[in-house]
Amino acid sequence: MAKAPESAPIIGLGSGNRIVSVDLDADSPHILVNASTLHHGSLVYVLDTKRISHPWAHGIDGVTYCRDIADIHDQLIELGQIGRLRTRIADELGIDADPKAIGPRVLILLEEINATMKQLARYWEKIRESGDPKVSPAVDALNEILYMGRQLRMHVLLVAQSATARALGGPEVREQFATRILARYSMNAWRMLAPEVHPAPKSTKHHGRAQVVMGGSARETQVLFFTETEAREWATTGKTATDTKPAALSTQPGPVQMQKPPADSLAADWNTTAVPAALDPGDGARSVPATSSANPAPVDDDQAVGLREAHERHLPDITVAALRYARANDRTFPKSVGKRGAEFLYRVGDLRRWARNRPRVATGTTDFD
Repeated sequence: MAKAPESAPIIGLGSGNRIVSVDLDADSPHILVNASTLHHGSLVYVLDTKRISHPWAHGIDGVTYCRDIADIHDQLIELGQIGRLRTRIADELGIDADPKAIGPRVLILLEEINATMKQLARYWEKIRESGDPKVSPAVDALNEILYMGRQLRMHVLLVAQSATARALGGPEVREQFATRILARYSMNAWRMLAPEVHPAPKSTKHHGRAQVVMGGSARETQVLFFTETEAREWATTGKTATDTKPAALSTQPGPVQMQKPPADSLAADWNTTAVPAALDPGDGARSVPATSSANPAPVDDDQAVGLREAHERHLPDITVAALRYARANDRTFPKSVGKRGAEFLYRVGDLRRWARNRPRVATGTTDFD
């Protein structure tokens, strides 16, 4: 384990005690685990509707643990924004750039995908307003991440009891998982997830025994086991996320140079101050207008507007989803001054004052908008 490259985590041991691993950079950016129910300084996001799947990860630096479906929804949207920004940065850096210059590796552990996708759909149906897209922006964000290239250093580890095409959003989405790990599987699950390997090997109830499918072949593998204590020790005794932070993520204020990009480039602006993720999850569905909060549209501060109009005309740096989230969770968010049909209205001056005074993270984080 200690000698394994950062880009090739070990899955287990195959026949003859040969190591079975997956190369995240070359072979498989995403991994699908079908089963019954950090050491290297990566940033880890655990999205767990079961809430208690990974107690070892609670409170570890560099690990974000989301349990409530609202938090999972917002976190997926933010991760989608990170991916889009990394795509633009990678394009700017060019083909000869050091892959690590794009930022720390990001691992997204998504537990029980079937239940999570259903809950995301129900949650979006509950909070969406007139004019919003029908498909949850969180689901769209996950699909974007799955289709993004491995050079973005963002990887999804998806766990499912039954990874149906319907649950994942279609068979083409499932194809993004070049590595599939099947344990205690039915023949129907094998035909669904590994049809290229025939005949299907017989499933075993041996504890921790799985078939690792890569490159059109299956390898019977004994998966490595950690106790909760051992897992926590392994995750906390290596590098930290800050150890892997590139120059582009410097905590010093001011413009940051990353391989000497142009002064007006995206990389040069990487070091801008962002609103905290909890208050600005983004909605992943709209582009930001050309106007900025520094030059808002001229209007009477006493004018009453809805949140969508507030975003489009007065607060373009704060997405509609972020405004809605703040309305529900930030005690300092302005009180409504009226309604227009089913839409609550807010005084523009109050919204601007709240936007100026809302909490912000330290300089050095990424402005995902």
